[in-house]
Amino acid sequence: MNRFLAFLTKEFLHIFRDVRTMMILFLIPVFQILIFGYVIKNEVRDAKVGVLDFSGDVMTAQIVSKLDAANDIEIVDYYKNYSEIESAFKANKIKAAIVFEPNFAATFVKEREANLQIILDASDPNLANLLNSYISAISANYANEQKASQAVINVSIEPRMLYNENLVSAYMFVPGTMALILMVITALMSSISIVREKEIGTMEILLVSPLKPIQIILGKLAPYAILSIVNAISIIIIGNFVFGVPILGSPIVLLILSFIFILMALSLGLLISNIAKTQQVAMFISMFGLLLPTMLLSGFIFPIENMPVALQYFSYIVPAKYFLIALKSVMLKGLGFAFIWKELLVLLGMTSLFIGISVKKFKIRLD
Repeated sequence: MNRFLAFLTKEFLHIFRDVRTMMILFLIPVFQILIFGYVIKNEVRDAKVGVLDFSGDVMTAQIVSKLDAANDIEIVDYYKNYSEIESAFKANKIKAAIVFEPNFAATFVKEREANLQIILDASDPNLANLLNSYISAISANYANEQKASQAVINVSIEPRMLYNENLVSAYMFVPGTMALILMVITALMSSISIVREKEIGTMEILLVSPLKPIQIILGKLAPYAILSIVNAISIIIIGNFVFGVPILGSPIVLLILSFIFILMALSLGLLISNIAKTQQVAMFISMFGLLLPTMLLSGFIFPIENMPVALQYFSYIVPAKYFLIALKSVMLKGLGFAFIWKELLVLLGMTSLFIGISVKKFKIRLD
């Protein structure tokens, strides 16, 4: 045990003396969580919208005023014809344009209906859909208010958003960034740590030392496990205090869940270290083999239900998918082990599988 503790201390000192390793472990996660939280937004804010008003009456002015008062929309200019709208779209000055038909108010009063056209820049489909919904909802709400003065409205629509009432994008991106950081960085650093020993020829020296192989592996992985837990706690604290992401569930359940996911990432890093012969190969597998699936196939950015069927099936082997489901259940819904046990079992099963394959390959190498 004394030899193992000395080896473990040596590994910690080796990490703390390497400036690049410290930057990857601590600076990059902080930068990532801040960038994803501040830069990547799912909601619309101050989208630039233009107006082409062929009517020019009080009713169209009131609708434009309501649109401009919304936080999501900013009326930036008025146009005289469609050519000016086309030029504005080409110059990227607006993301949408609202066109009122001639005699808008008179038609509305006479026929109880009038036409309003919404022209959208669909180069960004998500933004176009959101803007279409916002503009349509505000315009329809105004129309209903005008009808209500003369007729009874029989249908009342009152949307209610569960678990994220204000549709704050940080509620989505903070858990996703946490999964991304823990998955990629933990697996990357642990795999490189072991491959480095093989590449410079010191693994053989360690194998003939008094330390047992299991002690060597634990000594290599334990520092990264501890530092990854520190990373996880830091991300949770930043998400909670900086971005207001709630922690409705038990912090203990949250830490246990994070620790199990870290163990899975470490075991995957151990497997990569057995496959790769150089640090460059290990880094390539860790970054490209784990980064893209974690970002794209875990439900982090895109809903899995919207993916092609083949990719939906492929997502079942992406560990981050199960971690994200469990993480959001604990943080945003306040659930406990009774609701996330299936995801925990999958992560533990993957951990056992990766460790089993790694130990088998390690024994073959020793033979």
